[in-house]
Amino acid sequence: MKLYIGNLAYNVAEEDVRTMLEEYGSLESFDWITDRYTGKSRGFCFAEMDNSSADKAIKALNGKEFHGRILKINQARQGKKDRRKKRYW
Repeated sequence: MKLYIGNLAYNVAEEDVRTMLEEYGSLESFDWITDRYTGKSRGFCFAEMDNSSADKAIKALNGKEFHGRILKINQARQGKKDRRKKRYW
């Protein structure tokens, strides 16, 4: 299951979030989202875990405080493949 981890403090390190999630199971993938121009964290990331581990992580961490912010963790929604509409002039 792919998870959305949001409302992260901008000064949180990627390793801190990985360590927090790995307490509930192994990560299959992890996507740390950064600003294209500054390279700083955008305040959210995505992680993929097996279903039982993901459920445990959601129940344990959603709404908990982490580095001064309240975490929002839930199952990631499937976005549209092509979010940007092509414009033809």
